[in-house]
Amino acid sequence: MVARFTENPIIKTQDVAPSRPDMVVEGALNPGVFSFRGLTWLLLRIAERPVQVAGKVTFPIIGADGAVKILEFEEGDPDIDLSDPRLVKYKKTVYLSTLSHLGLVCSEDGIHFRSPDFIPGKIFGEGTMETFGIEDCRVSQIEGRYYLTYTQVSEHGVGVGLMSTQDWAHFKRHGMILPPHNKDCAIFEEKINGRYFCLHRPSGIGLGGNYIWLSESDDLEKWGGHHCLMHTRKGMWDCERVGAGAAPIRTPKGWLVIYHGADETSRYCLGAALLDLDDPRKVIARSEKPFMEPTAEYEKKGFFGNVVFMNGHLVDGDELTIYYGASDKVVCGARTSISGLLAKLRYF
Repeated sequence: MVARFTENPIIKTQDVAPSRPDMVVEGALNPGVFSFRGLTWLLLRIAERPVQVAGKVTFPIIGADGAVKILEFEEGDPDIDLSDPRLVKYKKTVYLSTLSHLGLVCSEDGIHFRSPDFIPGKIFGEGTMETFGIEDCRVSQIEGRYYLTYTQVSEHGVGVGLMSTQDWAHFKRHGMILPPHNKDCAIFEEKINGRYFCLHRPSGIGLGGNYIWLSESDDLEKWGGHHCLMHTRKGMWDCERVGAGAAPIRTPKGWLVIYHGADETSRYCLGAALLDLDDPRKVIARSEKPFMEPTAEYEKKGFFGNVVFMNGHLVDGDELTIYYGASDKVVCGARTSISGLLAKLRYF
């Protein structure tokens, strides 16, 4: 049902140059995907940290002046918790172990990627809402303009930012459109009954959970009409958290949504759901089992293993090409069919 690229991983950490000489790339992952000037483009999340020194724990943040600042702690400090490689916990403060920015690469064949030679190739975090970096961008093309929804991370929390561009050389930053704690935002690429819609994932603490929500807007900046769309499912592959992938795909049967689900061991898989064409608040079908699981070695072992995570795809008729992050470290590709995904759904 899913054919992985034989060339996988198609982008490794060694394929990406660090932003400065004293940094090392820990992960090139979770790309947004779009077509532009006849090429396939990936907007990578590039996660970096300083070259580590024995006996020290160092990680970067963006300071108040906009410059990268390196924080340093003693490795044996009893107040440091390094149990999750993605995080550094010091006393009651939580930091990210890496600082992420977005990097553009392009390809003639959709497999072999290179840095662009006619537009800037990197987008960095800016301002107080992005001091811990920017991550996991989705790209939606609406009425001739590209809209980038991405995760803003700072000491204030995790929220959804919005940028837009027409030429990929000049960007408008619209600011935070969904406040903490929120991420995994994907905007539909056309209006429904005169309004814009997006999927997103706020996280409940105590009450609620990591569910997919639907919201609507007149201008893509102010969102309301919030509706809880999809819950996690106890005892299943998506029992712990769910989150939207890329922009939903219009099909004759409904809006096809690719989403990720994780279980209690943080094993990430991909599934699908189908929403009503005229009323996307209605879920009319959903995967009983994932259509893609971390089974390849590069998906099982890496910076954070047992992960396939998708936030970008290309549609060509019935063919769906998925570009995904594997084990929070590398970028891979796979192909499947839209009709095949629809046939595997359980309709309610």
